[in-house]
Parts: sequence; structure tokens; C-alpha cells
Amino acid sequence: MPKEPKEPKATPIIIQPTTTQPPESFPTPIYGDITWHTLISSPKTNSTDLSAGIATCPPSTGHLCAHRHTQAEIYHVLDGVGEVTIDGVRSMVSAGSTVFIPSDAEHGIVNTGSLPLRWFYVFPTGSFGDVVYRFSKDGNSGPGAGRARL
Repeated sequence: MPKEPKEPKATPIIIQPTTTQPPESFPTPIYGDITWHTLISSPKTNSTDLSAGIATCPPSTGHLCAHRHTQAEIYHVLDGVGEVTIDGVRSMVSAGSTVFIPSDAEHGIVNTGSLPLRWFYVFPTGSFGDVVYRFSKDGNSGPGAGRARL
């Protein structure tokens, strides 16, 4: 009996250090003082299920304004200390903290320390471009309200 052909394995993705590529940021600081490096995201990488990167908020002024998106998200804090607010509940985070943010939860983060706050973020979608940020300051207070793409 002939063997069934095997499904091709997913291709491993190896990302070089983020210092080799410039960070991204908002065109204006209205939505926050933050930069990010998108590490895994189609079409730049052969990814279909997840997108991920590293975000950095500088000391003193670093923050990401309250917003929502359809996708759930995970933060894993790499360095620094800060305060995450999810649906009005504030929590302190520091290196080693992991945060789960449910789908459509309003959330934001502030650097409360004297060093940069850096975290690894993950979305359950193959492309970071699929994530549509809806910022609360734009009057987008509920799920499905207004849209702002990064």
C-alpha cells in the first residue's frame, strides 16, 4: 500500500537582533511615545498563525494610549517597570511579568520607571497588518467603533 504524502512542515523562522533594523513609531505622538520592531509578520516572514515583536517605551514619557483591537494579545515584559491598564484595572508589571489581554479589551501601558520599558508582544494572526487599533481618545470606546490602522 502506498504511503500518504506528508504535509509539509512549517518553515522555522530565525530573526536577527532588532538592532539591525530601525524601529517603527507613530507618525505623531498623539497615540503614545513608543517604538516597536515587528519581528514575525507576513509577508516579511513565512508566518500564518502568529505575529510578534518587541515594543519599547522610553523612561519618563513612554506610554501607549488606551486602545482596543479584535485580536487578543500577550505581553511578556523584558526590561523595566510600568503600569498596564486593562478595562479600567491597573496592574504593575516588571521584567518577567506576562500579561494576557482579551479580545476587544481596552488597554494601555505607561513606563513608570527610570529605564526603558521593553516587552515582547504576540498576536494570534499571521500579519501585524491585520491588527486594527481603535484608540479610545478618538471616541472609539466600544468594540467595533472607529478604526485606526498603525
